[in-house]
Amino acid sequence: MTSYAVCADVGSTFTKASVVELAGGALVGSAAVPTTSDSDVLRGLDAAVGRAAAGLDAGAVAGAPWYVCSSAGGGLRLAVVGYEELVTARAGQRVGLSAGARVVHVAAGRLDGAAVAALRAARPDVVLLVGGTDGGDAEVLEFNGARLARARWRVPVVVAGNAEATPGVVEVLAGRGVPVWSAGNVLPRIGVLSPASARAAIREVFLRHVIGGKRLSRGRRFGELVRAATPDAVLAGVEVLADRTGGDLVVVDVGGATTDVYSALTPDERDAGPAGEAAGSLWRARTVEGDLGVRWSAPGVVRAAVEERMITDDERVVLAERADRLAGLPGWLPADEADRAVDRRIAVLAATIAVRRHARPGPAGDRTGRDLRDARLLIGSGGVLRHARPDDAAAVLAAVLADHAGGWALPRAARAVVDVEYVLAAVGLLAPQWPDAAAGLLGRWSAAG
Repeated sequence: MTSYAVCADVGSTFTKASVVELAGGALVGSAAVPTTSDSDVLRGLDAAVGRAAAGLDAGAVAGAPWYVCSSAGGGLRLAVVGYEELVTARAGQRVGLSAGARVVHVAAGRLDGAAVAALRAARPDVVLLVGGTDGGDAEVLEFNGARLARARWRVPVVVAGNAEATPGVVEVLAGRGVPVWSAGNVLPRIGVLSPASARAAIREVFLRHVIGGKRLSRGRRFGELVRAATPDAVLAGVEVLADRTGGDLVVVDVGGATTDVYSALTPDERDAGPAGEAAGSLWRARTVEGDLGVRWSAPGVVRAAVEERMITDDERVVLAERADRLAGLPGWLPADEADRAVDRRIAVLAATIAVRRHARPGPAGDRTGRDLRDARLLIGSGGVLRHARPDDAAAVLAAVLADHAGGWALPRAARAVVDVEYVLAAVGLLAPQWPDAAAGLLGRWSAAG
């Protein structure tokens, strides 16, 4: 009997499901349905899997393992509390993004009453508490841990700062009933970023606390099925692809509410310099633009395009009116050529601005820009690209590659493709247990390098 795996992504707008043949990694079925977050997301998930498995051996599919990721209900909201804004707080923010979180608040230094109030107002699902290199400052980390404990904090906390101070901070928080996890220091030495331990801890908190806390489904089944936040799964898929191609690559995922950009770069002399970057570099990284999306966040795209001087006043008036309508119609699909032109234009602006922000250097002395000159593959994702006509999707990615006014390092010779079958999340979900199947799903791109 053929062995299958079911992979699914429960998104804020659509639930996508795929059935993968484990021997070789062939994609044998896929489907997408609207996410049923207004009732129970399992309704949509089961419907999507049923459609994806139509025509396949029912017995084999019934016994297949399920691998599910989710960004429904707003995904994973993370707050970072660090020692110093330009070093440990920034390092924590980068680690949070790599863990699939949307960073909704960043604080630095000792938390006073106003800072705790601002932290509460951000409504994070998880707090990443960092500060101090190993053997360095411990006072701020210890102070902030005690401050949260006294504040009757109940949101889960991951402590990932000075290794010598972390056990004591965890003990103080746990003693006051705060759900708390210990992780390795995200910045053990100046310029050295170590994300793996904190990323794993954030993933565990997401699975154990966040999924159930969003009340997306009744009962325990959905929580037991979900294995990762969607952006975490996609970044894992990007990492597998980067390892197979051996070259730099970029992924731009244009969603209804956010546009995420992922890049995998090869460490080289680009990280050299008089002092390097104090907060360290992540060569495989993600940024999320919460104001850029083609449905919920369409008005934010228009505002950002005005700030970037990418549209005229006349176009702004037209696009703003359409964007306001799209924000209230997350499931809308274009019906004619005029609709497709608007959808394409908003997608072009969202993708281009998101990649600009991901790659563009900051102010003088800030080396946070991503050097994408050597990227040999640009992958477009998101429903607006997957369901578009091939020429429309190609036009969106071509605009990104031709953005000479963006102030960032353009890829010099990148091949542009669309993840039409939505395999990157499935690759990330399968890779830990079924690496050959994950690699098989990427076969179409492996020669791109």
